[in-house]
Amino acid sequence: MTNAFRAGLVLASLVLGAPGAIAADTAKESTKATTGRDSQVAASDRKFMEKAALGGMAEVELGNVAQQNASNAEVKQFGAKMVQDHSKAGDELKQLAQSKGVALPSALDSKDKREVDKLSKLSGAKFDHEYMEHMVKDHKKDVKEFEKASKDSRDADLKSFAAKTLSVIQGHLMMAERIEDATKGKPDAGSPEKMGANPKK
Repeated sequence: MTNAFRAGLVLASLVLGAPGAIAADTAKESTKATTGRDSQVAASDRKFMEKAALGGMAEVELGNVAQQNASNAEVKQFGAKMVQDHSKAGDELKQLAQSKGVALPSALDSKDKREVDKLSKLSGAKFDHEYMEHMVKDHKKDVKEFEKASKDSRDADLKSFAAKTLSVIQGHLMMAERIEDATKGKPDAGSPEKMGANPKK
């Protein structure tokens, strides 16, 4: 009788303890479902998304500066295009990142801030050349990064975004290279061309 009673108590404790165990497992699964989103995005993909977000914000900031400080009409137009295209790509990237549970930076990093500050102090032909030179250099780097992501990304949605945005950035690079060449031909004040001296042949 005593043994049977003990067996009954053990059985009862198992039955009564089951809901607690189930609740604990459910809580674990819920936590995993909430935080597991980040773990589903490869570290390399997350890094690319963060860098792309920072780069896009910098392009928009510098594009706004170009519209104010540039003297060349094409440079002003290029700046406006940077604001339009990179704002659009940035919004798409934000939506994509949110769906993947990835938090993107919301402000420029120190390097980009320094570049914006530096160019903000320039104007006229000097700004035109410095800005376009930076745009060529920056877009060459962007093309490489987006090409890599469009091929190597482990996330299908991110790979599609990178491939689509790559074509836009390649177009920007072609424009930037053409406009940069044009701004190189603009003599600065005090140069031999400005002072009427014959240029060397």
